Amino acid sequence: MPSIKMGKISIITAVHNGLAINKIFVKYLEKYTVNPYELIVIDNHSTDGSLEFFKSQGAIVIENKENYSYPFCQNQGINVAKGDFLFFLNNDVIVSPNWDKNLIETALQNGLDAVSASGIENMGSFKQTDALSRKWKRIKNPFSLVGFNVRTLKFMFYLMYNNWEKFCNSLFDKNKYKVMEGIVGDNVMMTKDSIAKMGVWDERIQVADWDFFMRSKQRSITVGDMKPCHIALGVYIHHFGKMTLKYGTKKPVSFADKDNIIKLSDKWSQAEIDNYNPNNEKLKRVD
Repeated sequence: MPSIKMGKISIITAVHNGLAINKIFVKYLEKYTVNPYELIVIDNHSTDGSLEFFKSQGAIVIENKENYSYPFCQNQGINVAKGDFLFFLNNDVIVSPNWDKNLIETALQNGLDAVSASGIENMGSFKQTDALSRKWKRIKNPFSLVGFNVRTLKFMFYLMYNNWEKFCNSLFDKNKYKVMEGIVGDNVMMTKDSIAKMGVWDERIQVADWDFFMRSKQRSITVGDMKPCHIALGVYIHHFGKMTLKYGTKKPVSFADKDNIIKLSDKWSQAEIDNYNPNNEKLKRVD
């Protein structure tokens, strides 16, 4: 199949401080993204220079005066996005070489409107996922005691993969465009067509990635005009994992729209969870 190159893609991410990790995020986007892109940043009242940093990088910045929940912010991004493919990325990720091109090609080859790259959370097999997850915990936990900055984050990343490009290219050579049903919440690619079919993120659900997967699964069964979200097994994105919560304050995160948020189980019955989700044991744990 010939290489696919789109006109422009939209990358949407929400931030609340985390300047060090934001700098790494942007560096690897610039290095490894193939298609022309607009970076849309929803800044939730950062106080550590993150807002000014993203502006200096030419990002489209939406400034919130308070810290809002994940789905609320993603919908703010959708409202201004101009790309045909929308990539929702956590800011605490590092993308891989050709990540956007490979995800788009995987979606096209498999007739998908929504796809996630694999990662520490799901590699397609329990054995491989467990091994990577354990390795990352062994690396990350000691650094949690001393704090994170650009230097320590990069060193942790090096300890994890040694040769990042070799690791990612080897995975792509092995799996190419293979997919499996599921979602990795730190990165989700959607076509605008999928948003037209399903609507935007449900702003009541903080674990909106799980809700989105279940909505896509439900639609595939009841309407049949799209497939559920799948994981691209040949594409990998590193996720530092909930480390941004450690920046700036030790107080629990409180969202400005917290009174609007409900539990996943308030929306979906257990029967629906069992029927729609391929990994409902994990789903029960995140609720």
